[in-house]
Amino acid sequence: MSENRKLRVATTSLAGCFGCHMSFLDIDERLFTLLEHIEFDRSPLTDIKTVSPGTDIGLIEGGLCNAENVHVLREFRQNCKILIALGACAVNGGLPAQRNHLPLTTILEEVYHTSPGLANGMIPNDPELPLPLNKVHPIHEVVKIDYFIPGCPPSADAIWKVLTDLLAGREPSLGHGLMHYD
Repeated sequence: MSENRKLRVATTSLAGCFGCHMSFLDIDERLFTLLEHIEFDRSPLTDIKTVSPGTDIGLIEGGLCNAENVHVLREFRQNCKILIALGACAVNGGLPAQRNHLPLTTILEEVYHTSPGLANGMIPNDPELPLPLNKVHPIHEVVKIDYFIPGCPPSADAIWKVLTDLLAGREPSLGHGLMHYD
C-alpha cells in the first residue's frame, strides 16, 4: 500500500443487531492507528448513504431478510473491490435465519393477527416498507464474498487482523485463536 493513499472502507448492517459494528469499535485505541491508513465511506459511523465507486473494502454485517438488504448488498458488491462477510448473520444467516423453518405467511399471521394489542390487526402494506424475503439468506448466496470473519460477534482482534493483513498486502488469515463460530 502506498504511504500516501488511504484505503476507503464502507460498512453496513443488514439483518443484524449491530454487534459486529460494536466489535469493530472494540478495536479501541487501535482505531487511531487504523485511521492513519483508512477513511470511511458509507457507514453508520459517517452517515454517508451510498457507497462510492472504487471503495477498497466493504464490511457487511447481517444477513438478507428483505428487498432493501439485497439492494444495499448489491450496491456494495458493485462498488467495493473487496467484500467481507462480518459475523454469523452475514456468514450463515445467524439468529435472523431462525425464522426459516416457518413460512413467512405464518409468521406475519402470528405477529399481526394473533398477537394481542396490535392496531387493527392489519399486516403492513406500505410502499415505503421493504418487501420481506421468504427466507433469511447469508450474503454469499446473492453476491461473491472475498473473505469471511465468523463469530457472533467476531472479536475485535479478528477484525483487526483481517484489516491489517489487507493493509499490509497480505492474504488475511485467522489462526485458531481468532477463528470461532459462536
